[in-house]
Amino acid sequence: HVQLVESGGGSVQAGGSLRLSCAASGFTYDQFCMGWFRRVPGKEREGVASITRVGGDTTYYGDPVTGRFTVSRDNDRNILTLQMNSLKPEDSATYYCAAGLIGDCSLTPSSVKNYKFWGRGTQVTVS
Repeated sequence: HVQLVESGGGSVQAGGSLRLSCAASGFTYDQFCMGWFRRVPGKEREGVASITRVGGDTTYYGDPVTGRFTVSRDNDRNILTLQMNSLKPEDSATYYCAAGLIGDCSLTPSSVKNYKFWGRGTQVTVS
């Protein structure tokens, strides 16, 4: 069965860095769009970063993280990574890994609907 397991969350001071990983199994990883999303209690889920299938030639970022976060994928190890630099307190959230088979892999509202598989999340706290 499909599994997405996030790791790497934790507490960090503002200006610091964290590297999140998502281990994927149970599906043909390189054929899926992969994305990172985050949610703060009481707020809507927010698209953070996503990457296209196979070679991952195209990446998409939410405006708040552009220039600070980098998404990448390892299709040999079925791992999705999010490198987060220059972290700010407003980056504090639960971060989720997601996979989608169809669509353009972007973070538009219509594309986000195509992400069908989700991990349980990892908490990031920036103080």
